[in-house]
Amino acid sequence: MDLDPHLKTVEQRLLWLSHWMIHNANHIRPKADGIKVGGHQASSASMVSIMTALYFSVLRPEDRVAVKPHASPVFHAMQYLMGNLDRARMENFRGLGGVQSYPSRTKDVDDVDFSTGSVGLGVAITSMASLVQDFIQAKDWGADLDTGRMVALVGDAELDEGNIYEALQEGWKNDLRNCWWIIDYNRQSLDGIVREGLFERVEKTFHAFGWDVIRVKHGALQKAAFKEPGGETLRDWIDACPNQEYSALTYQGGAVWRKRLLDDLGDQGPVSALIEKRSDTALADLMENLGGNCVETMAETFAGIDHDLPVCVLAYTIKGWGTPIAGHKDNHGGLMTKAQMSDWQAAMGVKQGEEWEPLATVEDKTTFQRFLDEVPFFAKGPRRYEDDVLPVPKIEVAVDKDISTQTAFGKILDDLAKGDSALAKRIMTTSPDVTGTTSLGPWVNRRKLFARTEMADAFIEQRIPSTAKWNFAPEGQHLELGIAEMNLFLLLGAGGLSHALFGKRLIPIGTVYDPFVHRGLDALNYACYQDARFIIVGTPSGVTLAPEGGAHQSIGTPLTGMSQDGLASFEPAFADELAVIMAWAFDYLQRDGGADPDERTWLRDETGGSVYLRLTTAPLEQPGKRADDAFRQGAIDGAYWLRKPGPNCDVVIAYQGAVAQEAIAAAGQLSEARRDVGVLAVTSSDRLNAGWTAAQRARARGNAAATSHVERLFADLPAHCAIATVLDGHPATLAWLGSVSGHRAISLGVEHFGQTGSIQDLYRHYGIDRTGILTAVSGLTRGRSVPIRRVI
Repeated sequence: MDLDPHLKTVEQRLLWLSHWMIHNANHIRPKADGIKVGGHQASSASMVSIMTALYFSVLRPEDRVAVKPHASPVFHAMQYLMGNLDRARMENFRGLGGVQSYPSRTKDVDDVDFSTGSVGLGVAITSMASLVQDFIQAKDWGADLDTGRMVALVGDAELDEGNIYEALQEGWKNDLRNCWWIIDYNRQSLDGIVREGLFERVEKTFHAFGWDVIRVKHGALQKAAFKEPGGETLRDWIDACPNQEYSALTYQGGAVWRKRLLDDLGDQGPVSALIEKRSDTALADLMENLGGNCVETMAETFAGIDHDLPVCVLAYTIKGWGTPIAGHKDNHGGLMTKAQMSDWQAAMGVKQGEEWEPLATVEDKTTFQRFLDEVPFFAKGPRRYEDDVLPVPKIEVAVDKDISTQTAFGKILDDLAKGDSALAKRIMTTSPDVTGTTSLGPWVNRRKLFARTEMADAFIEQRIPSTAKWNFAPEGQHLELGIAEMNLFLLLGAGGLSHALFGKRLIPIGTVYDPFVHRGLDALNYACYQDARFIIVGTPSGVTLAPEGGAHQSIGTPLTGMSQDGLASFEPAFADELAVIMAWAFDYLQRDGGADPDERTWLRDETGGSVYLRLTTAPLEQPGKRADDAFRQGAIDGAYWLRKPGPNCDVVIAYQGAVAQEAIAAAGQLSEARRDVGVLAVTSSDRLNAGWTAAQRARARGNAAATSHVERLFADLPAHCAIATVLDGHPATLAWLGSVSGHRAISLGVEHFGQTGSIQDLYRHYGIDRTGILTAVSGLTRGRSVPIRRVI
């Protein structure tokens, strides 16, 4: 193909603007704290040619890109060049209100497709987004979706991340397509040089999973030189040169290149002439012209991909290419000095005072601007789509018998599966090989598993009895995953962005064993940081999963639910609470309103977010049919009075989750000797605490009337009242309740790994059974708290 001459201009403009932005932040902009701002100039430089060729010659608006975190300055420079970003934000790079250190969907104003920053996750999510795209296109409501390529720009050091290989396997199992991973193979990481021969391992790994692997090692200058007499000898030397040697020679420049090449290849006839006929500058340009630093070669490579198989492009680059710090082993976190920048500015032809001018070095600005205006990828402007809000059908569940919240969850989904609501059609369920044991089975039996081609269940065909009907079909709504929780949260993240990425709303619901939420915590945080919308169900939970022992009993997940931004966490004890919460959650996932708090709760509910349900397998006796507004609203806001205290209340027992019956039983026994005992049903310590802290902030800012939900609940409690909190997780989850109005409090829970046993054995073991609650209350109301037996 003929290279558009404007691509070289774009390449040089992006190289300059990205590096000037970093230099300005570190050496020119005033610093209040004296701390290095950073910005990864060298890691940006190695990506400039790749990104120029990709965005300005091959991508279309329907394509989506996860940019290598350390190439963020190049991405922002590109948006600035295209007029999508203002100078003020560029000048404030890594400052408050400026462009972010790493591309962010939620913090940057330019057109970020996928947030990146936690290395490896931005790579892997592109494969999950491709699966989501296939899922949507296979449905009648999504058949009009244009197929895009999901592209990841990958730093070679990211290949150390295990989540990448988990994603590779999942992609192979699900017939991944339309996914490109472009590896910036600069062979340098933060602490050193990448091991020799990594490219061979990369190629074998990707080949094993069915990817088309394209190695791009040599640029146009090198390929032309190889055709000269002696060129094959030079090529053999380049291919055999160790990574460290190549980097060191690059940093030292043309004269050192010449000496080394002549020392190794001199007196070998034509190759000596090939070297000698070039000046030091020309020789350095030749030796640094690796494929990934040649915009012509990269454009040809991308244009030559004519299939939808997943593609791994292994592009050899020079870290710091085109700058004075190219090749130096310390350049990852290093910066050009002021003197180096001054010399480089002159070499780049940028005049003093024109450093921020997007077209500063462009001679024919009119023609070049016309080229930019016609680049296909940017033709439609920002590609942040929307989709209609789906009405939430009535959510109910029978409460006339003992039932666990996990079973109730399965029944609610099964009822949705029986119906034909618009919301049910958009639900995408997923689970890491625990579908049956997390109560998704009935939903899957009715709605099938997703695959692009139909696959029958051999057990059904051969009439072998089974409760599971594993029919795979394009219309299927369950995407089954292997045992890798990182993939679960990456898929939920991709599905939870479908309305913005594809203009087609999904309601993603994932189930996982609750203790293994922490296995995928990095990906969960990553999904929330992008403002993806999904429901994650952690079940079975707590030491209530008694016979499974400490490896399967969760302790800290309630605290995770409280601390995770973008995630509303609930732990209902009863089925009717769960039904109310799920109906609210289906709507909450779809909200995109302002950030002003609701002055009733001081929660910012109109912004929407994702939802975490911590459920249990222990069946509980249900409280009967309830329809009062206080219960329903309280279940959503975080708590309600199961037993409302009177004006002389001595004790309040506040519980969350499966220990409800122990708390209720303890309250019943206390009421035989005490006039007044309150029981507070906490459905969400997360929302209850968030509203309380928000109201405190509002009061500190002058709004004396700001009152949170929990403060109103406790408003009539007398000062002498004592509070005992209890749950089958970490006691700190509810320990703060005593601080709301200054009541004496003791918090019961689990702080150490559990062991096998019955529920009652373990509750007794940890002092969270009714006897333990009574003992704690007795000591607390005598004016002192007694130690509860804690066995490790």
